[in-house]
Amino acid sequence: GMKSFRILFSSSNGGAMMATRLRLAPVLIVVTSLLVAMGCTFLVAARGGSGNPTAGFEKVELTDGDFQVQSPFNVPESQRFQYRNGVRTFWVHRNDKPFNTATHTNPRSEVRLRGHDYSSGVWQFEGYGYIPSGTSGASVMQIHNQEGAAHSTVLMLHVYNGVLRFYSGAEVEPDIYNRWFRLNVVHNVRTSTVTVYVDGKHKFGTSVTPSDSYYFKFGVYMQHHDQSSCMESRWTNVTLYSKH
Repeated sequence: GMKSFRILFSSSNGGAMMATRLRLAPVLIVVTSLLVAMGCTFLVAARGGSGNPTAGFEKVELTDGDFQVQSPFNVPESQRFQYRNGVRTFWVHRNDKPFNTATHTNPRSEVRLRGHDYSSGVWQFEGYGYIPSGTSGASVMQIHNQEGAAHSTVLMLHVYNGVLRFYSGAEVEPDIYNRWFRLNVVHNVRTSTVTVYVDGKHKFGTSVTPSDSYYFKFGVYMQHHDQSSCMESRWTNVTLYSKH
């Protein structure tokens, strides 16, 4: 309800203190200008979003242990990943090592969401992402197939020179740099389709080659052309949803 505040102030001519009683509605103050140095550049916190692609879905409970970080094996994790104030920041350099000594894959600093692999139903990834200008030639989100599958993924979202693309093909979002965007990616296993929403708007959809099971990844994973010397993405409020 309404709250009363007694505010004292002095008159401009330095006279006696005057008192007034103001009735003020509660005010929610949202701070969006937190500046934190990390990764390739500086972090400016903000938010985006509008429509509701998650309507009719059930939220999947995630714990911190479900967020498995994969980063170059030859440097401490803290030099390529940071989790602070609810924001996960990932960055790699073009000449970094793979995430372990057994793989020859490109450099990455990513989270693999574990404990929630799926093989049926409709699953949805939601996250608020931020890609600083300059980052190019990197995957920032994947739907990965089970280990040993004929194809590694059914969806990758790459960033090239400010454009978010489905792999290195179809444009998903033309202006992705330097702003928080809400990303929703829906995977219908039965129909073998994927749909991508940015800020609540349908931006892309396609049929994909089915596999046995799937899991979600996000962060930065260097790709094969147009790579910047440093690649970075930031994520907050990552949530999974499902529908059966």
